[in-house]
Amino acid sequence: MDFDFTQEQVMLRDLTREFFSRESSPKAVRGLWEDQRGYSDATWQQMSEMGLHGLTVSESYGGQGLGMVELALVLDEMGRAAYPGPYFATTVLAAGAIAASGQAEVMARYLPDIAGGRTRATLALLETALSWEANAVQLRATRSGNDYTLSGVKRFVPFAHVADLVVVVARTAGGITLFAVPGDAAGLSGSRNVEMDRTNPTSTLTFKDVVVPADAVIGEVDQGWAIVDAVLQRAAVAASAEMLGASRRCMDMSVEYAKVRQQFGQPIGMFQAIKHACAEMLLEVENSHGATYYAAWAADAGSPDAALAASAAKAYVGDASRKVCGSAIQVHGGIGFTWDYDLHIYFKRAKHFEPLYGDADFHRERALQLTLARLTESELPREAVGAIAS
Repeated sequence: MDFDFTQEQVMLRDLTREFFSRESSPKAVRGLWEDQRGYSDATWQQMSEMGLHGLTVSESYGGQGLGMVELALVLDEMGRAAYPGPYFATTVLAAGAIAASGQAEVMARYLPDIAGGRTRATLALLETALSWEANAVQLRATRSGNDYTLSGVKRFVPFAHVADLVVVVARTAGGITLFAVPGDAAGLSGSRNVEMDRTNPTSTLTFKDVVVPADAVIGEVDQGWAIVDAVLQRAAVAASAEMLGASRRCMDMSVEYAKVRQQFGQPIGMFQAIKHACAEMLLEVENSHGATYYAAWAADAGSPDAALAASAAKAYVGDASRKVCGSAIQVHGGIGFTWDYDLHIYFKRAKHFEPLYGDADFHRERALQLTLARLTESELPREAVGAIAS
């Protein structure tokens, strides 16, 4: 792989950083906490004009046709600015599921409006078990004639309160199936959750005999978990990019604060403990950068270790972002813990994504299973594989 970004990628990063520095300043973010929608329609429209909504959507459906590296660059900057809006839910989750279906008719029906910023969408996956495994899906979809009836509850659905389209993961007679459900469908109701990160509101959705036609199916009936698995792998890399951006912001704020905060007649950055804390933060951020962008590159290149790279990135960056953002609060001392200081915005942003799409323990276990599967396929004796697994 090439460790340098291309000129076009650097331009995309710089343009995105300039845009979010202007449109998603701490003052703007705080202002949107009081908005019932939780995001700015004007900013959303400008993002559409910049082509961000269709960044990874195929050009055949009105998108830019770019890859995971470019998406990670944009999400990195969104995490750095704590952008509040349904971009992740729409572009990474819902559009990712629709694209992963591989169905031209389904993609043509939904992706152009997503790419054009006309449709806000989300993915409804989690339920009571709060598990990312297929056996945790209990919402039922029962077929009757040419329709399906959906009944059950979905939890922590991102930006569901503004979604025009909800991609629902449901259990059918023979497996898992995905459905495209209008956000205003009869029998669908939602209640907002109280969130630590106010830039990423979620809802609990209740499906009470929600009827959808058979052509609302995304992918093949009973074969939908392969799509969900692909989306979760993509979301793990995307969430790593968000956490990386938040970590960068916390580190930058800490270094700047250490230069100007005076104690005993000198900047606190002159003290060895502060120097070491900032050095550790830089180490974690740089390692997170490498893990995230390697995983993004592996996804684009179709590398055999793309799934392993995604899990390695999510596991590492999840832990690292918690350390970096926590250390930033320590460097700032008492002021870092206050509501009026902006540091907590980025700390909470990173913390929001830490458990989503698999926490560090989930992805370490996944990485182990992927590694064992590869060893099993090699000439390594089964006894050795078993010893490693135990």
